[in-house]
Amino acid sequence: MIYFDNAATSFPKPEMVYDSIMKVMKEYGANPGRSGHKLALKLGREIFETRETIAKLFNIKNPMNLIFTFNCTESLNIGIKGILEKGDHVITTSMEHNSVLRPIKALEKLGIEVTIVDGDSKGRIDPLHIEESIKENTKLIVTTHISNLTGTIMPIHTIGKIAKENGVYYLVDGAQSAGVYDIDVEKMNIDMLAFPGHKGLLGPQGTGGLYIKEGLDIREMGQGGTGSTSHLLEQPDIRPDRYESGTPNGPGIIGLGAGVEYILEKGIDKIRIHEEELTKHFIEEVTKIDKVKVYGPLDTKYQAAVVPLNIGDLDSSELSYILDQNYDIEVRPGLHCAPLAHKTIGTFEQGVVRFSFGPFNTHEEIELGIKAIKEISKEA
Repeated sequence: MIYFDNAATSFPKPEMVYDSIMKVMKEYGANPGRSGHKLALKLGREIFETRETIAKLFNIKNPMNLIFTFNCTESLNIGIKGILEKGDHVITTSMEHNSVLRPIKALEKLGIEVTIVDGDSKGRIDPLHIEESIKENTKLIVTTHISNLTGTIMPIHTIGKIAKENGVYYLVDGAQSAGVYDIDVEKMNIDMLAFPGHKGLLGPQGTGGLYIKEGLDIREMGQGGTGSTSHLLEQPDIRPDRYESGTPNGPGIIGLGAGVEYILEKGIDKIRIHEEELTKHFIEEVTKIDKVKVYGPLDTKYQAAVVPLNIGDLDSSELSYILDQNYDIEVRPGLHCAPLAHKTIGTFEQGVVRFSFGPFNTHEEIELGIKAIKEISKEA
């Protein structure tokens, strides 16, 4: 089996991720922060150590400003809904995932003003268009770091600078970049960073996080038990407790910590370069194949390891089915929860088949993928 669906969930994971999860489950999977016995204390300490490890990766000075969530979608909902109020203006782009667009559209019905900046046919966003969209009531800019459809790398450093100069908060969706591309919340002027644990960070599903800048007041989306200030009926105002009600996914968080440790030991630059080489190899060969249409910048300086394509008029779901059943190659077809992005690049009706590569893919697998596309294109 050849797995080219890493943009959805990275697979496989490093062995240390599996081992760490099973160790928690078998040896000390108690309830962290809720009990004073040694099992609960041990898991609580290791969760904090994971918080510190992730903070190191993103240059977050205070680990307590990093909250754990169950996925990037939850993180984005907290960041978007926790800061915007009726009468505020938010700017986003046509290249966003529905985990950004749907919360924003829900708020639009409640009196939030929305501007969606269009990308070009390759999925690129011009920061000048974002700057020109800023109004007196603009409170938040939300953009993805890397498009989950085209792999287009967005100029978040420039957008962060624009946001800071205009007194606007900046929320970055790091779903496709965290763990592969450098993210420095200080240098990039990122006020909030949402990320999943199960993609580039190589952790399990059901994990994610949100960085919230020191001093930025974000409303919590839920209230409940936190294991702290239990004598009060009001939600505690301390971080991260304010945003982490209920029993956390302890084994998952420890598994996420192991994934990030692997990245730090391996070197994020080495992982990125490997994925860039795979992507370049794939793009160079598939663009030579008759009937194949490839989307995105088609240059690894501007495109991550996400490559969407179509073969003639063949339905994207049918192409994906053929790759799976006849070649044992796993990809993702359809609209990828990004309908505006598909309209932007002109693939809304047909969809695309998305190939996305990870740290454990090889050039031999790329060659087999190219061979499959050649054979299918001859029959299409």
